Amino acid sequence: MRDKKNELGVVFGTKKAKQAIKSIAENAFTISEEIGAEDHAVMSSINKASKSMATADDLQAAVDQARPVPKGNYDADEIYDVYVPAEIIGKDVLKAIPVLEWQEKVNAMEAIAVPSRFVANRVNRVAVNENAVERLKVLRYLCWLLIFWGATGPGKARGTLSIGKKEKLRELMAPAPEVVIENIRRKFSDGGVMRKQHIDLLMTHCCVFAIIIDNFEVNTFDLREDLNLEQKQLNQYFMEIGARLKKTKTGDNIEHIAKLALPLQFPRIRMPAKRR
Repeated sequence: MRDKKNELGVVFGTKKAKQAIKSIAENAFTISEEIGAEDHAVMSSINKASKSMATADDLQAAVDQARPVPKGNYDADEIYDVYVPAEIIGKDVLKAIPVLEWQEKVNAMEAIAVPSRFVANRVNRVAVNENAVERLKVLRYLCWLLIFWGATGPGKARGTLSIGKKEKLRELMAPAPEVVIENIRRKFSDGGVMRKQHIDLLMTHCCVFAIIIDNFEVNTFDLREDLNLEQKQLNQYFMEIGARLKKTKTGDNIEHIAKLALPLQFPRIRMPAKRR
């Protein structure tokens, strides 16, 4: 429309109008030439640099890869194939976990004393099921993990924890085999010290084991009490493993439920808003 207007001005306009149109056209031509000549190299370098810049998806993938969570098969077609106990704990370690004692006590209707609210409220239900031996092993491993966590104390450096001595751990975790105790010590500490990444890793392992034991939908109250966490903290750990959180109300009580379902939902990184 502007070009057509200018054409009409050149044909029918006054001498002054014609001169103004000619001046504008010359200035525009000069400016476009200058931009092309001076900024071409700059624009080329910007294009090359932008090609190597990480996209939002690249950044999200890097964050997901770095999450302190148990090993998962995130391309699995079935939910029970996402977090596999033998891959998380280790086949040999899982095989070494004894559960016959618990099975015999449950069958004989004898009480099983454990220092865990979560384990105590589930051991009878899991142990009585002959087809749930693996889940019972996971439950006992979780029990020892909670005992290990309970034996920690303040570390020398800020934000760290000191784990219990080997002899003390053997006593507290009995009858845990040595291979299980060493597995837990090496996985969740370094040189007797738990740093933030070790603590986060232990918490997400507990969340995964709890959700496996309760068939991928767990009331988080018992685990929260065992770990001595605020509900907001525990919710964050469940979200880190891809679980979804919901609240249900029973009378005056509000229950927090974590469910693992496909597709998993991980926390998304927040990208800064673009400036206008």
